[in-house]
Amino acid sequence: MPKNKGKGGKNRRRGKNENEEKRELVFKEHGQEYAQVLRMLGNGRLEAQCVDGTKRLCHIRGKMRKKVWVNTGDIILVGLREYQDEKADVIQKYMADEARSLKAYGELPESIRVNENDTFAEEDGENDEYFDFDDISGI
Repeated sequence: MPKNKGKGGKNRRRGKNENEEKRELVFKEHGQEYAQVLRMLGNGRLEAQCVDGTKRLCHIRGKMRKKVWVNTGDIILVGLREYQDEKADVIQKYMADEARSLKAYGELPESIRVNENDTFAEEDGENDEYFDFDDISGI
C-alpha cells in the first residue's frame, strides 16, 4: 500500500476564509445591475430578480464558482448581456454589511430585504412563548 505523504486532503486545499478584511464597495456601472437571488438551479446557474424588475437566468462565472458560495436571498451584481436580455452573468456577491451600506447609499430600493441570519433578533422583542417554572411548581 502507498504510504500517506501527509499535507491533508480536500479540506486543506479549501483553506480558511481569510478574506475577512474590509473590501472596497463596488457600485454598478453601465451594463450592470443589482439583483437578489430567488433560487439556485444547479450547474452554476441561478434565478435572480433584478432591481429593474426583470427576472433573469444568471450564470456564476468560473472565478467565483467554488470560492464564493451564493445562496438564496443574497444580493449580487450581475453583468447584463447585450444580445440576451433574459440572461446575465454574476460578477460579485455582496456580504450582508455591504448590502446594507448599498441600501443606505440609495443604490438598492427599500423593497429589497437584505438576507441576514440574525439569531439575536428575537431577543429584542418580548418572547410570548416562555414558561415560568415558579407558577408550575405550585400545582
